[in-house]
Amino acid sequence: MKEKTFYITTPIYYPSGKLHIGHSYTTVAADTMARFKRLQGFDVMFLTGTDEHGQKIEDKAREAGKTPKQYVDDIVAGIIELWKLMNISNDKFIRTTDPAHEKAVQMIFAKLYEKGDIYLGKYSGMYCKTCEAFWTETQLDGDKCPECGADVAKAQEDAYFFRLSSYAGKLMKYYEKHPEFIEPGSRLNEMVNNFIRPGLEDLCVSRTSFKWGVPVSFDKKHVVYVWIDALSNYITALGYGGEDDSLYKKYWPADVHLVGKEIVRFHTIIWPAMLMALGEPLPKKVFGHGWLLLEGGKMSKSKGNVVDPVILCGRYGVDAVRYFLLREIPFGSDGVFSNEALINRINADLANDLGNLLSRTVAMADRYFGGTVPAERAFEDIDDSLGQLCVSTKASVEEYLENLQFSNALTELWKLISRTNKFIDETAPWQLAKKKDAMPRLAGVLYCLCESLRIISVLLSPFMPETAGKIRRQLGLGASPDTWDEAGVWGLYPGGTKMNKGDIIFPRIDALKELEALGEAAAPKPEPVPERLEGTAALVDIEDFAKISLTVAEVIACEPVPRAKKLLKLTLDDASGSPRTVVSGIAPWYQPEELTGRKIILVANLKPAVICSVESRGMILAADCPDGTVKVLFADDLPAGARIR
Repeated sequence: MKEKTFYITTPIYYPSGKLHIGHSYTTVAADTMARFKRLQGFDVMFLTGTDEHGQKIEDKAREAGKTPKQYVDDIVAGIIELWKLMNISNDKFIRTTDPAHEKAVQMIFAKLYEKGDIYLGKYSGMYCKTCEAFWTETQLDGDKCPECGADVAKAQEDAYFFRLSSYAGKLMKYYEKHPEFIEPGSRLNEMVNNFIRPGLEDLCVSRTSFKWGVPVSFDKKHVVYVWIDALSNYITALGYGGEDDSLYKKYWPADVHLVGKEIVRFHTIIWPAMLMALGEPLPKKVFGHGWLLLEGGKMSKSKGNVVDPVILCGRYGVDAVRYFLLREIPFGSDGVFSNEALINRINADLANDLGNLLSRTVAMADRYFGGTVPAERAFEDIDDSLGQLCVSTKASVEEYLENLQFSNALTELWKLISRTNKFIDETAPWQLAKKKDAMPRLAGVLYCLCESLRIISVLLSPFMPETAGKIRRQLGLGASPDTWDEAGVWGLYPGGTKMNKGDIIFPRIDALKELEALGEAAAPKPEPVPERLEGTAALVDIEDFAKISLTVAEVIACEPVPRAKKLLKLTLDDASGSPRTVVSGIAPWYQPEELTGRKIILVANLKPAVICSVESRGMILAADCPDGTVKVLFADDLPAGARIR
């Protein structure tokens, strides 16, 4: 029986400067798939690397007073460190300056020449130095490169050509027989309508105007054109053309090439035509994802609008950045990066939902049972419902991952996280803890929470490996799950496990202060003192009043705040799908049981605040009475979620 293998690649990156967050997007996605497949039991080969030849490198090295090799060595070292920082688990890192690669490229070029698929001619056309690409007049965007917008220049020189035009029919037949080869479908339509049907032209595959490249073995005046050189890396990294090609025989054809949409043409037209000419199998899939945009445009070092992933990871943590990249943008579409969106994801999804769930669970286990859930446990139907959701979520996440739909997979996982948080409020462990005869039931509730978090940690591990490990360590488990299948079985959390209460895994960020520090939000300007009417508060504009969101919410739990005589902690259901906590100074006038089940009016968009170590997300409306008492304004006849206006 053939061993289950999975081969995934990213483009090899051009070391003309530091990589930006857009490059990290592709690599994080590939890393997630590689980790997922390893958990499924596949023998994975995950390849990334650097494309180091070309005229632009030669020019930049000369400007820097270095040899081209010295120039790229310095930059490549930084790229390797970046992948380590972002927890990228690549199995191989190829450089196109590797001697084995250069030798194999020479062999490939010579083989295609001997077959007649490469011939000597003269090239005259428009050349973009930035993209290392030739363009026809009809493909130009005005007089600019259609990919990067840079100036192009006429170039004429002796050159070798690849007979790309002769493969148009073969490519079309292959697309029709294998519609899954190019994804998403919009990329397939683009290749067919924009390139194949108008007619493919033969491709210039050598240059004589610069020397920094792989020399053509039988004509040393020429160096191999960068795309022939670069694209071959996917097979030369496996030993193709070398003395030991065992890895090539084991892993090729690749299961998926992940590429940005700007280089889909090279990977779905030039690369498969080369492989057809060589008589080698084609990759199973090329997935062209969208761009990560900034301020309405593609990130580009030449435009100076890039975001440094090293700075982001240092400020917010590697897993927070990984989560944002994979959750915020449907893979395949363009998406916009902003620090504000990243901070909002950290606060809402990671701190409020996931981090809060772990903290509450471990804290309750520590408070009620000394950190170990007892063996005597009582379960109810609601527990079975949670278990069924855990198992079905595993199936949903798996299906989405198989189709490279990372955002949808995380959305499904967060539905489970939200439901588990709601399970806490529905079962009210703090109420069970007050009854001696309810301790087995309390133990059952906490076991369900631990088991849900165990499953969540498995499902989360391909996306956020460090966070998954932190969750498991606090649960008293090993840092890494053994298999993906562990997430599909309810009840594997070992009884009697001693938990390890740890730090909050995602502290909340003060968004306003953070954005001000980043220079993205102007400091608030002093407001003019409003006019006053005698006996009234300051007047406000209708626009200011409209900013206040008043919502009906049901009190689903209420308890005193420790060491605070006047404070109660209310857990509210405002029909948003996720409960919120509010701290209110009404303890002198209300007992917790008087409020549970009642509906109140909530100021829902008040800036969160930490009061006596409890995060308060809102304020309830109450009246100061003439006799010195405080009366809560109840709204029991209105449904939770109703807006007050």
